[in-house]
Amino acid sequence: MPLYLSRFSYTPETWARLIAHPEDRAKAAQAYIESVDGKLHGFWYAFGTRDGYNLWEAPDNVSMAAVAVAISGGGALSSFETTVLLTVDETIEALQKAGRIGYRAPGA
Repeated sequence: MPLYLSRFSYTPETWARLIAHPEDRAKAAQAYIESVDGKLHGFWYAFGTRDGYNLWEAPDNVSMAAVAVAISGGGALSSFETTVLLTVDETIEALQKAGRIGYRAPGA
């Protein structure tokens, strides 16, 4: 199954609610991805540009998009971005296909 890396930031209101009522949001994230037959591999909070990161496994892009849309539509986040991760083998296959494309730079 494909892997996905999500980066998120909470709204100030969400942080205020979590301060008043601390909870393990990894449990909620796990339930969301399991609802589409996926798996949560990790949930981390961070300092920096984003408040946290998730590593997910989902059956397909549509399933992961459904989870992302549901989370984004909930209003607790100020940002939510997801990147599809490629394995080394997938990247090598892409490189081999790229070599057969015959790209020509503009004006060349």
